[in-house]
Amino acid sequence: MKTIRLHPGKERSLQRRHPWVFASSIAKGSADSGETVRVESHDGQFLAWAAFSPASQIRLRVWSFEATQRIDAAFFSDQLCAAIARRQALGLDLTACRLVHGESDGLPGCIVDRYADIVVLQAGSAGIERWKSVIVSALHTLMPEARVYERSDAALREREGLPAATGWLLGEGQTQVEIREHGLRLQVDVATGHKTGFYLDQRDARARFADAVRTHGLHRVLNCFSYTGGFSLAALAGGAQQVVSVDSSAPALALAAEHVALNGFDPARAQFIDADVNATLRRLREEGAQFDAIVLDPPKFAASPQQVERAARAYKDINRLAFHLLPPGGWLFTFSCSGGVSAELFQKIVAGAALDAGADAQIITRTGAGLDHPLSLHFPEGEYLKGLLLRRS
Repeated sequence: MKTIRLHPGKERSLQRRHPWVFASSIAKGSADSGETVRVESHDGQFLAWAAFSPASQIRLRVWSFEATQRIDAAFFSDQLCAAIARRQALGLDLTACRLVHGESDGLPGCIVDRYADIVVLQAGSAGIERWKSVIVSALHTLMPEARVYERSDAALREREGLPAATGWLLGEGQTQVEIREHGLRLQVDVATGHKTGFYLDQRDARARFADAVRTHGLHRVLNCFSYTGGFSLAALAGGAQQVVSVDSSAPALALAAEHVALNGFDPARAQFIDADVNATLRRLREEGAQFDAIVLDPPKFAASPQQVERAARAYKDINRLAFHLLPPGGWLFTFSCSGGVSAELFQKIVAGAALDAGADAQIITRTGAGLDHPLSLHFPEGEYLKGLLLRRS
């Protein structure tokens, strides 16, 4: 077993059980991509077992902090089993669910999402890539009825020195399946959909939005960055009479329209605009349009800490425009999925947007990813999704 020694003082984050070690913290030692190594302090004290990633600035990702733990096939089987059991204990519907959420489930870089009979694996680290076949075998043992599809095509693979990889790992056939969310029928294509096929992390927020629409009689709704219409369907289910969905992807909007029909909603209540969101918000402002509720659920504006300042300007701009389209008493559901934008910073950005728009608002509640996206106490970086439910004063 190869050993990695850290510089003096660099053991503290591991002693606090943070699962990452950066390249600058390493004094000596090396290994192959994804190889399990023993991590020691500068004086030889055991700290952790970790996967080595020679191409990444995150040079080590921890498997275990227990010196007696063997990192073998049984370890991965146990970790997967424990992750699924945690979700079962929460009473979650495992047919449309994130089963493994990376570091927070003890498997750094590993995402496992299930959609009906397809389990989607995303190997986002060198360690998961090395153990991929073992993980697939364990998933088959735990869910023998499921097929396994790989969606390891996120940008983070490049930072790990790994090529993109997609396709069937176990089984074959159609990649589009139907799932149900809060009684709504949704079509998900695991080969072409965003992320692993769909935005499972917003499931709870969509339910909250439907409830707000129903409870407060929000009849006219604008859904920006609507993708395949998750929030639009939630609004229709809540009783909204007019729902306008805006996205720059024609295929996503076409599927959103299919979802409206699939769920038996009157198509006259749904309008779809294939256009740039910022330009559309500006046009709607010029036309004097007003909405009872607006959803802003943009893609990640900051993929790295260097992009946070630019992202802050982009978030502020769309929120400022949204406030102009809300009358007093109007509701704004606004989100950021940029990990580098903290919850505190996001609130400051939205507050600045309201000020620039000459508006004021109260925070009714905050939202984050659903229960199937757990957040480890020791890994604050896992809190990537932040949402504010606001009511304009």
